[in-house]
Amino acid sequence: MADTSTDQKFDIVILGGGSGGYAAALRATQLGKSVALVEKDKLGGTCLHRGCVPTKALLHVGEIADTPAEAKAVGIEMTASAINTEKMLDFKNKVIGRLYKGLQGLVGSSGATLVNGFGRLTGKNTVEVEAEDGSKQTLTGENIILASGSFSKTLPGLELGGRIIDSEVALQLPEVPKNPIILGGGVIGVEFASVWKSLGAESVTIIEGLPHLVANEDEAISKNLERAFKKRKIAYSLGVFFEKAEQTETGVKVTLANGKTYEGDYLLVAVGRGPQTKGLGYEEQGIEMDRGFVLANKDTLETNVPGIYAVGDIVPGLQLAHRGFQQGIFVAEQIAGLNPQPIDESGIPRVTYCEPNIGSVGLTEKQAKEKFGDDNVATYDYNLGGNGKSQILGTQGFIKLVREKDGPIVGIHMIGARLSEQIGEAQLIVNWEAEPEDVASLIHAHPTQNEAMGEAALALAGKPLHAHA
Repeated sequence: MADTSTDQKFDIVILGGGSGGYAAALRATQLGKSVALVEKDKLGGTCLHRGCVPTKALLHVGEIADTPAEAKAVGIEMTASAINTEKMLDFKNKVIGRLYKGLQGLVGSSGATLVNGFGRLTGKNTVEVEAEDGSKQTLTGENIILASGSFSKTLPGLELGGRIIDSEVALQLPEVPKNPIILGGGVIGVEFASVWKSLGAESVTIIEGLPHLVANEDEAISKNLERAFKKRKIAYSLGVFFEKAEQTETGVKVTLANGKTYEGDYLLVAVGRGPQTKGLGYEEQGIEMDRGFVLANKDTLETNVPGIYAVGDIVPGLQLAHRGFQQGIFVAEQIAGLNPQPIDESGIPRVTYCEPNIGSVGLTEKQAKEKFGDDNVATYDYNLGGNGKSQILGTQGFIKLVREKDGPIVGIHMIGARLSEQIGEAQLIVNWEAEPEDVASLIHAHPTQNEAMGEAALALAGKPLHAHA
């Protein structure tokens, strides 16, 4: 812990201890840099404590809760008992606790100086930190890395509180909602819809103003998810925007722009996350901003102020923990003079852990046609109906490959139970610019879902064995 009685100088001062901040700190100390890591809350940030990890822990509980229904189809009679939410939350918190303890140990042994308190940029190379007891100190860094993360957004006029909640409150609910309404059909919205349905919600309704759920995915993925959710009796309204919400004695009443109303016991506002930059002194120091986001050079992640860098959710683009993590490593190496390869945003893997899973990397079919032209793009959808392991798991779905004609595979899009685990090979294929023939020559073990990737490549290479060309 830093000595709060004196000002200190470092090679790098990092504002924020989430995925981007702590990754930068660990890599920078490996490279011999002196580092101060400023965090007002807990190391690990939103992802570890209020986002990725706790959400996926609850989704795992949901998978287990679905087991009795699945077991009956294979000849095992099981009876589902009530969900013990206290034990469920305890499981989630223990997972977080173990990871948090490990992260504390990593940072503590790295040589980085952890400074607890609220940090604010006060100069081109200074950060003022105010501790809980009100004491202040100034940290000076030859370089500054801004990694202050994000917050749950809401809509104008829609105030959070009571039974109108965000994802962070939803993760702490002492009960499973009976008939929740979810505003937003993106990643957060469909994941909560999935877990609450698995945990026994009587009805779940998603309100999405855009034409599809998970609208940023390839359209074929969105349509397949909508069919799967309909089969799971998860309701959704598409293409009509939200107008207002009113809290009643027992819940929430939601009205859409067309006058249609929905009533539920909770309204989860899942309309995305905003950059946590307000009041942190960024604009005062001349840093170029756009709607709260910090604008950074895409090749160096340096802002328009020399020596100040930005990583993670505050930089326009995908708000993913693994993106921030990689950006943190990149900036540490950039500062150390290693000239690392710039991060290709389109090559960042994306996973949505609803049931069925969604995994994607690279360009959608639409994006590929916009880039290369309609006649210069070829695609293939490999249906999981032809995959032995998927049949054993009882899942439907597909793997879709998108290629530049006579060129590499530029996009992979998947939907189906457990297919999130195939994102590793998918990102290697896209980022290493493999052609279908390259992947087709690799041996994919049988029986695995992984061989569906190989079969799709075989088909796109013009030699399908378990599918039609």
